[in-house]
This record gives sequence, structure tokens and C-alpha cells, in this order.
Amino acid sequence: MYAVIRAGGKQYRVAPGDVIRVEKLGTDGQVEFPVLAVSGGDGQVSKAEARVVGQVVEEGRGAKVIVFHYKRKKQYKKLRGHRQAYTAVRISEIEFGGQSFKAPELPKEEAKPKKVKAAEAEEPAAEAKAAKAPAKKKAAPKKAAKKSPTKKK
Repeated sequence: MYAVIRAGGKQYRVAPGDVIRVEKLGTDGQVEFPVLAVSGGDGQVSKAEARVVGQVVEEGRGAKVIVFHYKRKKQYKKLRGHRQAYTAVRISEIEFGGQSFKAPELPKEEAKPKKVKAAEAEEPAAEAKAAKAPAKKKAAPKKAAKKSPTKKK
């Protein structure tokens, strides 16, 4: 089961559970997309009343694109950069013909264990290193620079 939707002047083929990056949306939470076509499980394609709902996952900016203008022999060059804003949306549900196809639930993330403070962790480690570490070697004395013989007139 998939649907073809329109978002940000582009068309996307989506299924429940897909995550797509669309042009920046000004909304948080749920987003409803206009549907162009829907495909049933048996291969039929329809443009009937359908509804595609997505959940905003994150908002951000893409990789930098360098725009460099240059004209040879004219001492002209211009360098600009651009980062396109995007919204990542997870398709949560497609409703079509009285049926509702929902995305599977994501597993909940477990909280990471808290780190021990650095001062507490270093004390036993510092004692162990001091016991294992050999005595430091002294640096060799520097040699005097040789003088080159000077020519007499």
C-alpha cells in the first residue's frame, strides 16, 4: 500500500512508516498532505478520497551547496553558499476507501546510564597509573654547536 503525495512543489511516493525530507513546513506535530494517487494492495491505482497523515520528526538544514560565479580575464568572481531548510516527516497513516493503514509503532528509546563525575573516576585511575608508571628518563644534555674556522686575511 502506497500513496503519491505533493509537498513543497515535489511529488513523493510514500508508505506507512516512511520518513521523508520535505521543504520546510511551518507546523509542528501532525501534517496532512494532499493526495494525488493511492495504490491498493492488489495493484489498483485510484484517485478517490484519500488522506495521508504524517508526524514531524525533525527540522534542520541540509549540506552546504557552494555557488561560484567566475568570468575569466575580467577579474570577477563571486562565492556564495546555501543550505536548504527541511522538515523530516514520518508517514503515520494512510486512509483510503474506508480502510486505514497505520505505521508500526517505534520502539521506545531507553535512557542512557548517567556518567560518573570525572573527579571521582580519576582518583583510582591516577593511583594505579602512578604505581605502574616507570620513572621518567632525563633528557640528554645538548651538544655545543661547532664553530666554523674563520679565514684570516
